[in-house]
Amino acid sequence: MTAIAGPLLSATINGVTYGATLFLVAVGLSLIFGVLRVLNVAHGSFYALGAFTAASAWLLISALGWPPLCIYPALVISALVVGVAVGPVVERGLLRWTFGIEAEAARENAQLLATYAIFLMLEDAQKLIWGGQPYYSGSALRLLGITRINGIPYTNYQLLLILVAVLVLIALRILLRGTKMGKFVLAVAEDPEVSSAMGIPVARIYTVAFTVGAILAALGGALASPTIGVNTGIGSEMIVLSFAVVAIAGLGQIEGAAVAALVIGVGHSIAVFFFPALSSVIPYATMLLVLVFKPYGLFAAAQVRRI
Repeated sequence: MTAIAGPLLSATINGVTYGATLFLVAVGLSLIFGVLRVLNVAHGSFYALGAFTAASAWLLISALGWPPLCIYPALVISALVVGVAVGPVVERGLLRWTFGIEAEAARENAQLLATYAIFLMLEDAQKLIWGGQPYYSGSALRLLGITRINGIPYTNYQLLLILVAVLVLIALRILLRGTKMGKFVLAVAEDPEVSSAMGIPVARIYTVAFTVGAILAALGGALASPTIGVNTGIGSEMIVLSFAVVAIAGLGQIEGAAVAALVIGVGHSIAVFFFPALSSVIPYATMLLVLVFKPYGLFAAAQVRRI
């Protein structure tokens, strides 16, 4: 293999694993917008809460002397706890009042300000609960062993993240297309007024969709926690990257979010290997390039705005 092919392969694999985590967060954001038409600025805080909760679970498992492998179900449980505890409270208690605003522009402005306020409150809550010191659970990364690809070692946990993202994508498509609740969700996303007239419990669908989106964001944070230092501020970074993914894919596009997350993940990783100074710019440059030619994203069609 040539001198450049080895680093390129390594960058691609690292990018795919990074894109898998990014997809989990971005698809939750896309789901919430697709159903509720809310651009949720607080979504990054759900990611951060999932990461902090998972890191705390690792410390608890270590302190109690439980088998280290318990951390893997604990990651999923952490995401479920965060999503179920925070999602309905935010949607019902802090956002639902905005749905009654008749003027579309005023409603969107109120929702943007409300979710930003929620983001600030959740950021402060993280500091109060976990303090300012970073949390590390990197030991969980090595429990599943390593696999060598072209002589380069990768933890099996990193490769597992790719499988999890694929399974989540498949599960979402099955749930949305093959279940009664999923068909209700699609109907509400298409037209909530007609759905309500047909007897579909729109308010309940809103809560379910928002909670599932929060769980997915928290799952992304929980699964990422062994690979990063968990500290305050990771939520703001992730929400910006998630917006980039959703903008490239098109708002409400689930499969498109998977493709966009891969594009950003691989592009960012290749830049880290070959053009380090540009690595932080690549996701946003990619978004800008796409929006110049496809203002509604790669997979979305232009829609008529109702006034």
